[in-house]
Amino acid sequence: MIHNIKFRAFVYEDESIEDITQAILNILPEAEIEAEEAEGLLEDKIIILSGTVSKKRYTKTFFNTLLEWTDLDKLNADLERKIDEKGNWFLRFDKEDALDEIWTIKDSGDSIHLKVKIAAFPAKKQIAVDKVREAILND
Repeated sequence: MIHNIKFRAFVYEDESIEDITQAILNILPEAEIEAEEAEGLLEDKIIILSGTVSKKRYTKTFFNTLLEWTDLDKLNADLERKIDEKGNWFLRFDKEDALDEIWTIKDSGDSIHLKVKIAAFPAKKQIAVDKVREAILND
């Protein structure tokens, strides 16, 4: 059902790269994380952690855990708003909660960003929404 999951998180100067790495691994245990340095608006140093998970068994484990550990009513209610025209499902998880192995979905703010490519043919929004909704409701 999922082609791949792209993830990204920003590590600011007052945060631990080890903590944010662990938070990502608590959501995507098999992730291979790349780090890149960037500069913020105020010339502060930011590390961008990113990568892609595409093995089917890992994406399936992620989705099953998502259904088990999150608010399904919220997931379902937000689908139309969080899936784009190409079938990408955008999710954000609270970094601090993820460090404690709690999957809290956020709508804004400093978080772990996921771009989940739904396997829908053709790759259209409504087909992706229907596939995810069916999986949520049948869980």
